[in-house]
Amino acid sequence: MFFRNWRRRRLLARHPLDPQLWAAVCADLPILAGLDAAERQRLGELCLLFLHDKQLSSLPGVELDDSARLYLAAQACLPLLNLPDLDWYQGFRQLLLYPDDFLSPQRHRDEAGVEHVWDDERSGEAWQQGPVILAWPGVQASGTLDGYNLVIHELAHKLDMLNGSANGQPPLHPDMRSDAWAGAMQAAYDRLNAELDRNPDAATAIDPYAAESPAEFFAVASEYFFSAPDLLQDAFPAVYEQLGLLYRQDPRQRLASELSQLHAQASQLMTNETTMPATPDGET
Repeated sequence: MFFRNWRRRRLLARHPLDPQLWAAVCADLPILAGLDAAERQRLGELCLLFLHDKQLSSLPGVELDDSARLYLAAQACLPLLNLPDLDWYQGFRQLLLYPDDFLSPQRHRDEAGVEHVWDDERSGEAWQQGPVILAWPGVQASGTLDGYNLVIHELAHKLDMLNGSANGQPPLHPDMRSDAWAGAMQAAYDRLNAELDRNPDAATAIDPYAAESPAEFFAVASEYFFSAPDLLQDAFPAVYEQLGLLYRQDPRQRLASELSQLHAQASQLMTNETTMPATPDGET
């Protein structure tokens, strides 16, 4: 531990954070709103360490400059901001960046023993003891307050895999109760699946992809925790509470001003739509 801390201090001293570049990146990421100066500095240093430890490999069509690298790293490191200084993203070194969505070979054996093989189009993928793959347009679309964050989703899978195969049960802190975690997650997962069983086209509170498996529920819930915390807490308060204990953060409180503005804008838009005069027949 002493040597690792010394190595990190030495690295940060040799490669200090560019304050102007970091300020510009933070300004482009609404999910970072509300962080105080000390938190922003700590997050920036986590980004530098992340970019030093991980290899970002871009395929033709993806241009990575210092700003783009920090943009990705900031989203990857936000979940780690208040966690103990451990190697949370261990077990992989490489992030592969594709210029667009990609086909991933899938294999599944059903209850009858029949094996099904197909290619699935994806924006991201996290491999057990392997790389994280991200479609660059998905990375660029992340960072807003709309419930979508490809980077956080895939790296949540990596946290989940610290205990083995992804199953929605990442390592918990000593002061957390595994039965409380499992109860909150399972109840919400079952409720979401029941809603979709009744109506596959239901307008669910969170992305219906969360109903695919407990692992996907944890990854999607982590996305919402950081990028639409109000939606997650209103729909599944026990899940929000458990994620708050896991990540040691309260994004809804931190983003209160920004979320209030979004709600006001949405309310005004609905008011404008309902008060818009009807168009006479024959006019467009």
